[in-house]
Amino acid sequence: MGAQELVFTALSVFIAGYLLTGNRRRFIYALYKTLPRDVLGAYRFIRVNILLWWWETRELTVARVFSNYATAHPNKIAYIFEDKEWTYRDLEEYSNRLGRYFRSKNLSRGDSVALIMESRPEYVGTWLGLSKAGFVGALINTNLRHDVLVHSMKAANCKAVIFGSEFKEVIKEIKEKIPELALYQSSELPDTTCLEGATDLSAELRRVDSAPLVEELALGTPRDKLIYIYTSGTTGLPKAAVITNLRFMLMSCGVRFMLNLRSTDRIYNSLPLYHTAGGLIGVGQALLTGVTVVLRRRFSASKFWPDCVHYECTVAQYIGEICRYLLTVPPGPCDRKHKVRLIFGNGLRPHIWQPFIERFGVKQIGEFYGATEGNSNLVNIDNTIGAVGFVPLCAGSLYPVALLKVDHETGEPVRGPDGLCVRCKAGEPGIFVGKINPKKVVNDFSGYADRKASEQKILRDVFRKGDRAFNSGDILVMDEFGYFYFKDRTGDTFRWRGENVATSEVEAIVSNVIGLKDAAVYGVEVPHAEGKAGMAAIYDPENTLNIKEMSEGVKKTLPTYARPLFVRVLSELPMTGTFKLKKKDLQQDGFNIKKITDPVYFLDSSGVYVKFTEQLYNDILEGRARI
Repeated sequence: MGAQELVFTALSVFIAGYLLTGNRRRFIYALYKTLPRDVLGAYRFIRVNILLWWWETRELTVARVFSNYATAHPNKIAYIFEDKEWTYRDLEEYSNRLGRYFRSKNLSRGDSVALIMESRPEYVGTWLGLSKAGFVGALINTNLRHDVLVHSMKAANCKAVIFGSEFKEVIKEIKEKIPELALYQSSELPDTTCLEGATDLSAELRRVDSAPLVEELALGTPRDKLIYIYTSGTTGLPKAAVITNLRFMLMSCGVRFMLNLRSTDRIYNSLPLYHTAGGLIGVGQALLTGVTVVLRRRFSASKFWPDCVHYECTVAQYIGEICRYLLTVPPGPCDRKHKVRLIFGNGLRPHIWQPFIERFGVKQIGEFYGATEGNSNLVNIDNTIGAVGFVPLCAGSLYPVALLKVDHETGEPVRGPDGLCVRCKAGEPGIFVGKINPKKVVNDFSGYADRKASEQKILRDVFRKGDRAFNSGDILVMDEFGYFYFKDRTGDTFRWRGENVATSEVEAIVSNVIGLKDAAVYGVEVPHAEGKAGMAAIYDPENTLNIKEMSEGVKKTLPTYARPLFVRVLSELPMTGTFKLKKKDLQQDGFNIKKITDPVYFLDSSGVYVKFTEQLYNDILEGRARI
């Protein structure tokens, strides 16, 4: 062996030894273990990006893609609802009529129209038709009432409201507060009485031509606003998140390819259509990828698997609460009789993951993560229990997301001496962020209708001076293999019954109801339940609180998921030196009746606050109480 060969061999051994010591050995091992996952994930991710590039370069919108598919496959079933089949032709003609009708109204291109309606195919056809005519549908949460409902309409600067006849009384209650908005009632059944002052939209549409709106379709661009979907964000009232055509395409097709959905699948979607999961990712499979979707007016735990059997569904959707509800239903013949091979969604807790698989025999759980308005999404494609998704260990530059260290008192990211944010190491919890790059669909951030609210979600000087990143407001943790796990939410928002609850909103309403100045609302963990339940701490040193009146007021003004489950009456107000409520201290106490000396009340199943006793506390801990 020559001198050069000896030097080369020695150098190789040195490098190998250097690389295979300590953390480097673990890193190489992790690369080896995750290689099959990463190759498969990269292949599917590339397919998504190629399709988005193809659509964008040809100036295609959601409406144009759908219409092209409807022309090619007019008789294929797009949606099934209560045993009625809607073909692509049916939906195309309905949306054409609606778009043509509103095109004749006094609306300008880009104007928004509020939509409040139960889940059914007409819901999809309505906002799709609006988009064909150049308008933006604002998908209102059907649980909202009174001032919060009015706020949501005004947040998107809506010029009109389309409402289902089932919400006639809801609109009647706020009619005087929105005199400038034109009202249109959509009724399922003929001869339904129309709200005074509203136009009978269903009757009007029957007289409209269903021919395509070719000219209007051609005017749209992939980066145009398509719909508004509301999110409570980290604080405050609901905000209207901007969903462009490309954003809709990305989220729908991202799930389609990353989870390998098939054109022959049937998806069971019992989620509300004003939400991202049901109304974007779910219905989008039919609009963009030719997958038949079964819609349900509202979720029913007892009907979930029987419906899947009846409609021969092969895929189903969930949010975390749904999976828990399904496990509480007594075992039945449909638990294993169904053909569902994949169930996908977000919020499935790790502790019920395995029991769910074992009981219902679903082969794949497609847990995903991503804020409605965000630019950072994750998908679990390989059944790793508890993970919300992954990022390949060497893909930081291709998919620039990261976890940043956070000050747990302020919720703000920790910055180093250079002023830049500090990345978390494996196993360290931190805020999940995504670098903003308007040139790339997957990294863009369209924000909210409110520009100020959009700015509040942007972090600057994150990885380098001058850059920007979307702040999800969520605390995640990543392991050494690149899997991410959800931990908690920053700020004052908590999640209950599948809904985000903004504490500042509930605090304001509770204070008005009880006539007291000081009230704090926060989320508390409840055993055997998903998310966090609301708890209100009310300062009442004079002992004047009428708990019965509070029950009635809360019932009238708040949707069920936002009503505080527990009420703690304080004789002293814990304040910081800067006169802020010590909400964190209250949250740590929770509803532990053995620790709290203040009076505590519990919202029972009848909607009335009752005295919280030690027996009831024990029943909740043991899972005997109905929550």
